Amino acid sequence: MILTFVEHEAGVPEDTTLEALTFARDVADQTDSAIEAVVFGDEGPAVADEVGAYGVGAVHAVSHPDLDTYAPEAWGESVSQLVDELSPEAVIAPGSDRGHEVLAHTAAKRDLAMAANCLEVEAGDSYELTRQRWGGTLLEHARLSGETKLLSAAPNEISAEPADDGGEAAVQEFEPDLEESDLRVQISSIEESDEEGIPLGEARTVVSGGRGVGSPEGFDKLEELADLLDAAIGSSRAAVNEGWRSHDDQIGQTGTKISPKLYIPCGISGAVQHMVGCKGAENIMAINTDPEAAIIQKAEYAVIGDLHEVVPELNEAIREETGQ
Repeated sequence: MILTFVEHEAGVPEDTTLEALTFARDVADQTDSAIEAVVFGDEGPAVADEVGAYGVGAVHAVSHPDLDTYAPEAWGESVSQLVDELSPEAVIAPGSDRGHEVLAHTAAKRDLAMAANCLEVEAGDSYELTRQRWGGTLLEHARLSGETKLLSAAPNEISAEPADDGGEAAVQEFEPDLEESDLRVQISSIEESDEEGIPLGEARTVVSGGRGVGSPEGFDKLEELADLLDAAIGSSRAAVNEGWRSHDDQIGQTGTKISPKLYIPCGISGAVQHMVGCKGAENIMAINTDPEAAIIQKAEYAVIGDLHEVVPELNEAIREETGQ
């Protein structure tokens, strides 16, 4: 059996979870195994219908009076105890911050190896893996051994596809035996961001600016373009370091990773750290004065020119075309 850790928001599985389930189904097919899932939270059982469509036969809903909020060690201990009970062939998590953290705690508690950000698996007595390293700039071929294999699916790299024979998933309650030490770290409160508009990581179109924008006011025309395209606005690390934008807007290895259908970087050179954040974009249309800039070499479309001249003209052309 393949056990998959399910992340959800109010009972709706995250996109990275659906990718992990698709990845898990490939491993299950190779090992002739069933797929089951583990989920936390009072609203967790509500995921059953949707994950069932991805081939999950049973959902193990973790129930405990002290697990109302996220507690990484306790979640890792709960998964470890579930492994004792179910003896799965592998535990697979989405390649998210939380997925990695829970899996890492599980690995530490069971003294097992963990492989993160996997793209492909050839299952056998040991697993032959292809996985991302260095933010996706390097592909590593590795071997993973252990009584239970622990691995995560690289985010935004695997197309989420429902199973041909998906059905209903049964919900089974699981209550772990936790100690006070497992609950040393917990989320005490959650504050909603006051940022308005489309979340950067979910946007289908993203407009961003870098050092070439020149000032905080220089982003005004970029925000106008984003409004016209119903897009999110982002920035490079250089713009954040200058104090022109908040860190919430940063795209890159130490910022948000995006996977839009269209990405429009303006005045961004294309350093490796930035490209790690936008490599999931289907199309890049770069605006830059330097035809040799690294981001131009990665772009499907390029406009060689001053963004302060190009973007206003682009905004006007969109208005004329759309009547906005």
